[in-house]
Amino acid sequence: MDERVASAVSNWAPRFTTNGVAVADFQRVTASVERWDDWCSAWSSAAKVHEDLGREAMREGRTRSAGAHLSTAAVYYHFGKFLFVEHPDEMREAHGRAVACLNDALPYLDPAGERIEIPFEGSRMVGVLRRPNGPGPHPVVVMVPGLDSTKEEFRSTEALFLERGLATFSVDGPGQGEAEYDLPIRGDWEVPGQAIVDAVAAQPGIDPERIGVWGVSLGGYYAPRLASGVEQVRACVALAGPYNFGECWDQLPPLTRTAFTARSFSGDQETGRKRALELDLTHAAGKIRVPLLVVAGKQDRLIPWQHAERLVAEAGGPTELIMLEDGNHGNMNVAAKHRYKTADWMAAQLGA
Repeated sequence: MDERVASAVSNWAPRFTTNGVAVADFQRVTASVERWDDWCSAWSSAAKVHEDLGREAMREGRTRSAGAHLSTAAVYYHFGKFLFVEHPDEMREAHGRAVACLNDALPYLDPAGERIEIPFEGSRMVGVLRRPNGPGPHPVVVMVPGLDSTKEEFRSTEALFLERGLATFSVDGPGQGEAEYDLPIRGDWEVPGQAIVDAVAAQPGIDPERIGVWGVSLGGYYAPRLASGVEQVRACVALAGPYNFGECWDQLPPLTRTAFTARSFSGDQETGRKRALELDLTHAAGKIRVPLLVVAGKQDRLIPWQHAERLVAEAGGPTELIMLEDGNHGNMNVAAKHRYKTADWMAAQLGA
């Protein structure tokens, strides 16, 4: 396999399988791909198998199975497009299938999901709201993706919060998912964050006084930046996020640098580097007054673990650090060591 395929496989295997890709499918698809140019089509073919199973179940009235198959298909289509920015037409086709499959699955998930569109700066941000079973109003966790993740990827993480009585709102912000074609990546996430939180707080069955935010990877920058400037937020989790993304630039995989350049609407990678330097918590960390949980891994090859220590040292409120000696980027290879504790922490902070 070429270098980009090898990089994707080595960097992201635990992430794929933790977030909904069957191990056998991961092994089968990646073994069949030798060239990066074939990545999206291989994953789309695998996704189509699950989508067809979902459509069949829907026709037969087996709606619970349909929801499971279609939400799985959405994850597979997503992982086909997630870094495929050099082939925009093929990427967008796979992305469209991911969105369509998840939309069709939402009424049949347990608990069900609801698509929410948020007007923003002449375009829109789109999120999925899921409320836990039982009477509301419910506390809610705004779930923020990273550079190459989207709301379609978060079912397994949503489940951790939902089963603890927390609603979830997985959202595509600027440069992410459905917003990536019109809204570029930006550093001042308190601005889109305010629009997101306002929209969530206005939903029926949601307690506007108990809102938390969770973010992973680049979302681990966006979440504390949001918490630094949005007063309604009561707690924040930053998982594997940078303190300053531009300072990580030289050690990022080529696929990641290319994706950031595209999604920040930069004309070339040098411009992308300059934009990445704008994603900086220097003047924001001290404004975070709410409880903050920071999670990092010392084997992270993208974001140095020292960025987590710096955020904890400079945050203006109570902080806690989970530093995992054997954790990779996102700590997906040691998920049991942090995911349950993170969900318990958020439930405690929001009184779930």
